[in-house]
Amino acid sequence: MNFLRGVMGGQSAGPQPSGAETVQKLCDRVASSTLLDDRRDAVRALKALSKKYRLEVGSQAMEHLVNVLQTDRSDSEIIGYALDTLYNLISNDVEEEEPEENAQKQSTDDLAGQFTEIYIKHQENLSLLLSLLEEFDFHVRWPAVKLLTALLKNQGPQVQQIILVSPMGVSRMMDLLADSREVIRNDGLLLLQQLTKASAAIQKIVAFENAFERLLDIITEEGNSDGGIVVEDCLLLLLNLLKNNSSNQNFFKEGSYIQRMKPWFEVAEDNSGWSAQKVTNLHLMLQLVRVLVSPVNPPGATSSCQKSAFQCGLLQQLCTILMATGVPADILTETINTVSEVIRGSQVNQDYFASVNAPSNPPRPAIVVLLMSMVNERQPFVLRCAVLYCFQCFLYKNQKGQAEIVATLLPATIDANSISAGQLLCGGLFSTDSLSNWCAAVALAHALQDNSIQKEQLLRVQLATSLGNPPVSLLQQCTNILSQGSKVQTRVGLLMLLSTWMTNCPIAVTHFLHNQTNVPFLTAQISENLGEEEQLVQGLCALLLGICIYYNENSLENYTKEKLKQLIEKRIGKEIFIEKLAYICKHELYSRAGQKPQPSFSSPEQMLFDHEFTKLVKELEVLITKAIQKSSEDEKKEEEVKKSLEQHDSIVNQYKELIREQDMQLNELKKQVTAMTNQNEQSQTTITQQASQIQQLRDQYNLLKIQGKPLDSQHHIHNEAAQINGIQPKADVEEIGRLREEIEEMKKQHEVLEGQLAEKDSVIDKLRTNQTTGSRDGEVCLDNAGEQTTELRKELETLRTRVQTQAAEIGQLQAKKQELEDLSATKAEAASGDNDSASALTRITQLESRLSALEDENQKLKGQVKVLTEDKSSLNQQLASTNSTVAILQTDKSKLQKEVMESKKEQDDLLVLLADQDQKIFGLKNKLKELGEPVEDEDDMESADQDDEDDEDELN
Repeated sequence: MNFLRGVMGGQSAGPQPSGAETVQKLCDRVASSTLLDDRRDAVRALKALSKKYRLEVGSQAMEHLVNVLQTDRSDSEIIGYALDTLYNLISNDVEEEEPEENAQKQSTDDLAGQFTEIYIKHQENLSLLLSLLEEFDFHVRWPAVKLLTALLKNQGPQVQQIILVSPMGVSRMMDLLADSREVIRNDGLLLLQQLTKASAAIQKIVAFENAFERLLDIITEEGNSDGGIVVEDCLLLLLNLLKNNSSNQNFFKEGSYIQRMKPWFEVAEDNSGWSAQKVTNLHLMLQLVRVLVSPVNPPGATSSCQKSAFQCGLLQQLCTILMATGVPADILTETINTVSEVIRGSQVNQDYFASVNAPSNPPRPAIVVLLMSMVNERQPFVLRCAVLYCFQCFLYKNQKGQAEIVATLLPATIDANSISAGQLLCGGLFSTDSLSNWCAAVALAHALQDNSIQKEQLLRVQLATSLGNPPVSLLQQCTNILSQGSKVQTRVGLLMLLSTWMTNCPIAVTHFLHNQTNVPFLTAQISENLGEEEQLVQGLCALLLGICIYYNENSLENYTKEKLKQLIEKRIGKEIFIEKLAYICKHELYSRAGQKPQPSFSSPEQMLFDHEFTKLVKELEVLITKAIQKSSEDEKKEEEVKKSLEQHDSIVNQYKELIREQDMQLNELKKQVTAMTNQNEQSQTTITQQASQIQQLRDQYNLLKIQGKPLDSQHHIHNEAAQINGIQPKADVEEIGRLREEIEEMKKQHEVLEGQLAEKDSVIDKLRTNQTTGSRDGEVCLDNAGEQTTELRKELETLRTRVQTQAAEIGQLQAKKQELEDLSATKAEAASGDNDSASALTRITQLESRLSALEDENQKLKGQVKVLTEDKSSLNQQLASTNSTVAILQTDKSKLQKEVMESKKEQDDLLVLLADQDQKIFGLKNKLKELGEPVEDEDDMESADQDDEDDEDELN
């Protein structure tokens, strides 16, 4: 301990050791001490020296500190000291104080990076640190979190790779968010922020570890936008997880987490006095919404998030902030940008935005209020850019919205009492502010984008320039402003508007060429040698003139395609024209505008290109260059080739239609042929079968005719003949089947009755055996039962006889039916035989009469069967009553048996009493004899015994 006191600054005689020597001694103490207390004190001393002597401690003690983490896990105090020491070495936050004798001064960043590399050189060191996160002790878990955060800050990608392959590494970090101690939870958020930077794989793992649910819960607990720095940390982590990660965005949307964002944007009516933290939180919240609906996301993912934002009311909440008063300017700007991307390309959201009104008197559409800010030069530049972006997103792929905007410029729809979007755009287009000119021109160009109908409608717009002068068209007014030599930004905006307007609209090209001054102005602008600022205007003029050539219908004699190309060749030169045209794409601001749809410029002077216009230039440059380089002969050849190709295509189309019709007819004919072939095969098979059967019948008929047995074996012949001739005695067959079923039923009933009769016989036998053991009353009852059983036996015999009679009658009916079938077959055979035979005719007459007689007899038999059926039902009823009588007799039998048992018991008791009395009498007689008294003789005794026997018999 004296050594430690000296190290920690205690007074001692002699020279003081240097910092390196002190650190060396402490390291030796950590490595060699066997007592835990000594090692703990040494590590505590190293922690105290790690800030002042950072280089020495880091270079000498790091290995020993790692060993402490491995071997002394059971002592949380020494583990905490070791982690704090490592954090002081690796962190960049430590203010380093170099000793005066140390001449070399190394920066904090260099030392932190070097120590981080040394620590993560062995992956097991980082795995050890991850395992320490499971310790719940505050003095272990918190330093471990801070150390991991410092490692990720210094060597993020390397540490991320190690964590990615470590089992349960990310899960242990996610558990920090559930820690009840706010310090650990908040530092856990900072750790996850560093962990998820620029690593899509780790972002996915964190997201599937239920990060969204936990972070949104924390934001709600902290008060949403009114929360503190913890809310900001959660939002930054959410941005890391969602930005440029389509998988997590889809998971966030499918998990219904977009609905939970709506409460973030609930603002009070009094919006004054927003704190800086609230402004920061709302900025991040708006950025989160924009990440989900960004135009750079896959179209399907963006549209689904836009749909969810509308369905859950998030878009409505954002529009409420948009129209609210007292909202800070930067929040309002970011809200406009967010609403822009929520509605971009979504027809439902665009329609809702068109219906939003500002809370003014009278109410004005939100679009009009925003355009008023855009064309107002007093508004902040970023706000005007945001409004322009919002207007562009509202019109993106929205032909309905484009028509509504253009309609506000048409004479029939102008309302003098209200301000419309078209009036504001025209006012901005011709104002003295060049930025307003440019914004209004770009906004109008988006109203015409890919919409030829609205391009033609805009040609109808007439503007009143001054009193006494006739109105001019909007197209002419734009060219007039161009010719007046206004600012570069204004002319660039107007040229972009005219180029968009006339692209793929030959009528607009004709209107433009109809003004005799427009083409000379463009050629003059292109041919002049101007400075670099004017080169962009020259390139746009070349683009506009090229559009006039490419989309020219040659309706004006002086400005046909050929004449315009000759004019360019004489006045400008083809090479120079193409060079001027190519200058547009070479401009530095062109490539910047083409990166993303949102206009993002640092100053108003840089606003020269629109994103959609850059895509249009790429398409037109190639087309115009080819059109200029082609000669008139080439164009004529191309036109001839086009015409021949069109004729060829028309001929080919005609032949295709003819072939298609013939194919349909051929398929139908094939189907018909197949069906007819199948029918023919079936008919041939049927004919063959019928021919063979007819031949067989003829042979059998001839054989029977020779043998003289016309009525034998007729049943088989009859069936085959009937099948051949298409005649089937259906009624007879059905009747025979029904009779057979009745015979089967009668047989079953007969068997049932015989079984019941056997049961009754067994019951009678039992009753007879018990008859001799009962009393006289029992004998009477049994006699009655025997009589009833005898009657039942007679009834059953009667039933059996009737059943047998019915079976015989049914057999007769069946035989007669068979004879009837034979006669029918004979009739059919006779009808198909030789008609010239007179004997056959006579026989047919006899058979017909006999058949009619048999049919009458068959009807009578049917009636008898009906009567028999009714008798059968009555017999069934009698059988049921007999069964009930037998059940009653069985009950009486059980009662009689019980009475007999009781009588036997009484008889046994009497016999016992009689035996006792005999013994007493015999004893008394002996005593009388001994006393000399006279005793009765034997005859008297025998008579007495006889009387006793009679009494006994009576009892029995």
